Amino acid sequence: MTDRHHLLVHGGTFAAVGDRGDISGYRGGSAPDGMFVRDARHLSRWQLTVDGAVPDTLTPVTDGDTAACVLVPRGGRDEPPAYTLFREQAVGDASFVESLRVTSNRPVPTTVRLAVTADADFTDQFELRSDHRTYSKAGAVRSRKVLGHGVEFSYRRGEWRSVTTVTAEPRPDAVEETGTGARRMVWTLDLEPHGTAELVLRVIARPHGDRRALRVPRSPAALRRQLRERESEFMEGVAFPSGRPELAAACARGLADLAALQVPATGPDGEELRVPAAGAPWFLTLLGRDALLTSLFALPYRPRLAAATLPALAATQATGAGVDEVAQPGKIVHEVRHGELAHFGQVPYGRYYGSVDATPLFLVLLGAYVEQTGDTALARRLEPHARAAVGWMLDHGGLTSRGYLVYRADRGGLANQNWKDSPGAICSADGTRPHGPVTAAGAQGYAYDALRRTAWLARTVWQDGTYADLLEQGAGDLRDRFQRDFWMPERSFPALALDGRGERVDALASDAGHLLWSGLLDKEYGEQVGRRLLEPDFFSGWGVRTLAAGQPAYHPLSYHRGSVWPHDNALIALGLARYGLHDEARAIAGGLVDAAAATGHRLPEVLAGYDRDTHPEPVPYPHACVRESRSAAAPLALLTAVGGV
Repeated sequence: MTDRHHLLVHGGTFAAVGDRGDISGYRGGSAPDGMFVRDARHLSRWQLTVDGAVPDTLTPVTDGDTAACVLVPRGGRDEPPAYTLFREQAVGDASFVESLRVTSNRPVPTTVRLAVTADADFTDQFELRSDHRTYSKAGAVRSRKVLGHGVEFSYRRGEWRSVTTVTAEPRPDAVEETGTGARRMVWTLDLEPHGTAELVLRVIARPHGDRRALRVPRSPAALRRQLRERESEFMEGVAFPSGRPELAAACARGLADLAALQVPATGPDGEELRVPAAGAPWFLTLLGRDALLTSLFALPYRPRLAAATLPALAATQATGAGVDEVAQPGKIVHEVRHGELAHFGQVPYGRYYGSVDATPLFLVLLGAYVEQTGDTALARRLEPHARAAVGWMLDHGGLTSRGYLVYRADRGGLANQNWKDSPGAICSADGTRPHGPVTAAGAQGYAYDALRRTAWLARTVWQDGTYADLLEQGAGDLRDRFQRDFWMPERSFPALALDGRGERVDALASDAGHLLWSGLLDKEYGEQVGRRLLEPDFFSGWGVRTLAAGQPAYHPLSYHRGSVWPHDNALIALGLARYGLHDEARAIAGGLVDAAAATGHRLPEVLAGYDRDTHPEPVPYPHACVRESRSAAAPLALLTAVGGV
């Protein structure tokens, strides 16, 4: 692919198109190509030709709520274009709409032959990842049917059924076979002198099990208005900081992205909810950790995110054990998937529980939500779920038997099950990976905060003082153990983790900042850690690196060994403010806000760890999610940490 990808997102639907608005059906690479709904590609080819040739790009697609470009037929300087094509596209709920306007540039009648080649391969997203895995799909059948106003593509495999329907106004003059399975819709347009003709094409995806009666807007402009209304409603009532215009702009951009990243979910009583998806393109679904942190960041400004996320995760909380899914009673889900491979059990992510920290974060959010809003009704409703989550931490999680939350590598899923979940992310300073069960530092901070907040709920809402005493005692004991076992006096810094033998994994990592956020460290240790995180080997000028530079394991383009994550830095900034290190919190906020300003005020999932002094523009990480809910909410956390003046 030489085209860049431009991402259009609307709830659980996204489309990635090239500079001309085309979809090529490309397989592999860092970003998927096509239109996707519920983890499946419902449009794998969408290519425009005019008079039998691919048009030239006069104005390429730019990033925005819609994809608009201007095209002309191929020609030379001595042959001005006979006509100009104005193309605009947008995605809606399980839909894709394009308007195509052709305007003649000649004073005489002109005939234009226009064609759109379309296909739907229904490929699962996991098949498009560059991980060299293949999946058997025995018995799968694809079919195509010409309709009066377009063409229908369908797919079946056993009980699995999916359909994509393409219709056009006016109807195509012909629908041609291409020899590849794709179908070519053809129009012959007779233009008056300087006249204009317009086509509108609509794509409706019907994923397996989706029986909704969808209403597709008539045009991209209608979809754009719909999204703008949702964004405005999402931002209504939020007081942006007048004294920090760049931070205000990042907050506004983040809220607009959060409005687009809401996906459907179901609560414990079957109620319909909308929760923040993790990010597009690869994670446009509910991920427990991501939704919880996003909701925590937005809590002072948009508490309804937490009000939806908490019951959605309660509804998917594990009630039994499952080996493939790493499920255990009381555990909060890590990832929910709706695609074909998950349905048939070929990937474990239908409901996958490989997270050591989603469960304590669930309890942290529940306590923080009730404290922020006074909504004790939700705390009473979710009391059984909260107690089950505490039970998981004490029992299967390891707090009782090992004194800490512990995870083991999952061969079918994730090797690491804390927020740094890539292989090798948990390592010693020299890059050596730990053996045996891993005790990650950050998760212990979450567990400490979870016990304290749940004790508060037990005492004030559930009226169970005995249970509250038990949890408070557990939190105090955890704090004492942690400072004894994790603190490295020779470095005045906590270890990243403990290995299976209880020995310290000694990399200097940003996870220490999460301990400030949760309040696990005493004041003296916390102040030492906070100031250390702002030294040049950690702080790049754009943010705190995941791993301090100068260690053999450090790499500025590693996913978790030297990159800069906005949500990681947001947690650190909140922690610095908690410990009274306000200058340091402002430094982090300033770096992130400057990085956002360089990219239209939108923070990506992750940045490269290069130093700002030598790289005056933030260097993007090559495989980052374009829109990510934790990063979208990070400016709100910064606003909480540093205030608006």
